[in-house]
Amino acid sequence: MSAASAELTPQDLAGYIDHTLLKPEASEADILRLCSEAVQHRFKAVCVNPVWVKTAVKALRGSGVLTCAVAGFPLGATPTDVKVFEARGATLDGADEVDMVINIAAARANDRGALVEDIQAVAEAVHGSSSILKVIIETSLLTDEQKVLACESAVEAGADFVKTSTGFNGGGATAEDVALMRAAVGPVIGVKASGGVRTADDARAMIAAGATRIGASSGVAIVTGGSGAAGY
Repeated sequence: MSAASAELTPQDLAGYIDHTLLKPEASEADILRLCSEAVQHRFKAVCVNPVWVKTAVKALRGSGVLTCAVAGFPLGATPTDVKVFEARGATLDGADEVDMVINIAAARANDRGALVEDIQAVAEAVHGSSSILKVIIETSLLTDEQKVLACESAVEAGADFVKTSTGFNGGGATAEDVALMRAAVGPVIGVKASGGVRTADDARAMIAAGATRIGASSGVAIVTGGSGAAGY
């Protein structure tokens, strides 16, 4: 861990965190609690399923906390036009950011063209609303070479971030993967470490490796020193 990242206070860490709740059984009360915690601790964003975007936007209005939605989540195995429709709908509902899942099969087949086409179409839809696109490559399902291919494809397609994991398909963020992804994209775009980041030390390690955003369902624990919640 670098000296600079080791010195990050809990308050500093809050500005990196996408406070996340993507469980299918999440209720409106759960989403409102998530938003309240995000405002209280000054997290960067909340990340929710598309059905909750309007609820989150309303709850966060005027707070400075961003609303992030997911698309093609958690498998990435829907047609590109469906991802585009979902992403555009989320931004029309007020989402500031969209986290999409890549075509994982294309990455495993080393099909750069299919990856770029899929990501680029969603990027154009998201950027049309002046929103940000993060691209989930699902590191646990890829070799290092495939991770690099996915990251390079995201850069070529105009994405704003690459992201490690959904948290739903095994594995999660590792400092090694974050460093690999940062090397692949260079300083051009952001890297989001997501999945299994549950403590302040976890977050600091990811930032030291090159992460510029942290996706976590344990945001409160990270900034208060409490115990981390499991999963999303």
